[in-house]
Amino acid sequence: MNKLQGFYELQYLGIPSIPWRRFTGTETLDPSLLWTVRVAVEEGDDYNLPRAVGLSSAEALERAREYLRRFSAKGMVLYYPYFIALISGIIDVKEKTTVLEAVHGDLWNLTTKGRVEVTYIIDRYTRERQVYGDDALLGEGKLHELIKYSARIRQKYRDLI
Repeated sequence: MNKLQGFYELQYLGIPSIPWRRFTGTETLDPSLLWTVRVAVEEGDDYNLPRAVGLSSAEALERAREYLRRFSAKGMVLYYPYFIALISGIIDVKEKTTVLEAVHGDLWNLTTKGRVEVTYIIDRYTRERQVYGDDALLGEGKLHELIKYSARIRQKYRDLI
C-alpha cells in the first residue's frame, strides 16, 4: 500500500488524516494559509515524488499546475493546508500486539532520521503495555485514542492481519 492508498483507507475508516484534495487546475486557495502540494500515484512505488511544503497560495497554485503538466499521465497532484506536526508516529497493528512509536515534530524525524522518543508494545488481549522511552510524550488521552483507532484497523483488516 502506498501513501495515497493509505490516505484513502484512513478516510474510509474515519480515522483522522490530512484534509487532502485532488488538484485539477481550477482551484483557488485561501491566501491566509500556507499550502503543501505533492505528486501521488494510485499504485506502485511512491518514493521520492515531488513535493513542495509551506508555500503561499500563489506559489502553491503555480507549483501544482507545473506538477499537473509534468505528472498527470503517471499520477495526480494533491494539495492540503500546511501544518507543523508537534508529535508524529506510526501504529503497527499485529495479530496479538499493537506497536506505537512516536517522536516530537515531523514524521520524517522517525522515518528518515530514525529517531524514536517512545515505543509502546500493547498486548491485544491483556492490554498490558511495555513502554520504552518518554511515556509522557503522548499522555494517556492521546494514547487511548490511538489504541481505539488501532482496534478499528484490526477489526476492519482482521483477515489480513
